[in-house]
Amino acid sequence: MKSSRQVIFANLPSEFGRFQIYSFPSQEHIEPNLVLLSESFDPHSIKTPYVRLHSECMTGDVFGSLRCDCRFQLISSLEMIDNHGGLLIYLRQEGRGIGINEKIKAYKLQEQGQDSVEANLSLGHQADLRSYGEAIEILKYFEVSKLNLISNNPQKFKSIQDAGIQVVEHIHIEKPLDEYNSDYLHTKKFKMGHYLKNVGK
Repeated sequence: MKSSRQVIFANLPSEFGRFQIYSFPSQEHIEPNLVLLSESFDPHSIKTPYVRLHSECMTGDVFGSLRCDCRFQLISSLEMIDNHGGLLIYLRQEGRGIGINEKIKAYKLQEQGQDSVEANLSLGHQADLRSYGEAIEILKYFEVSKLNLISNNPQKFKSIQDAGIQVVEHIHIEKPLDEYNSDYLHTKKFKMGHYLKNVGK
C-alpha cells in the first residue's frame, strides 16, 4: 500500500467483523472519508476484494430509519466484506450530497406527497449531488485494480469502470419492501435506475 502522512488508522473490532478503520481527509467535505478494511485484506493475496462505496446516512446508519435501505445495505456489506476480504468506503455525502439539514427538509416534503427526487429538486438541488472521485483515489491508495462491487447504484458501477478499475462481479443487495420504504425504493428504481428486482411497477 502507498504511504501518506495524512492517512491515520487503527483497529476496529465490531459486531459485524474485524476491521481496521482509516481516515482520509476530504477535499469536498469537512469530515474525512472513512474506510473499513477487513482484517484479512491484503492486495497481494486477495486479488479481487469485495468493495462497497457507502454514502453517509445518519438517519439510517445511526438512528435506524425505516424510510431507507441504507443501514440494511451497510450491515450486509460489512458482513460480506468480513467474510470474503475487502473494504467499505464511507463517503461523507449525507442526503445524496445535500447535507443533513436539507435532508430533513426533504423528509418533510416527502410527508406532503413528494418522492425523494422531487423533494431534492423542490429545495433547489439536483436529484443526486454525489460524486465518487475521492472513492476512486482511495481504491488506488489500496492498489485495487479489480473488485467485486456491492451496490445497486449504476452510477457507482460507471464511476469505477470509467476509472479503469475492473468490476468482476456486481453484487446486488435488497432490503425487503415494507410500508415505510416502498415509495423510496420505487423512486430509486424507476427514477434513478437502481437495480431492485423485487420492486414492481
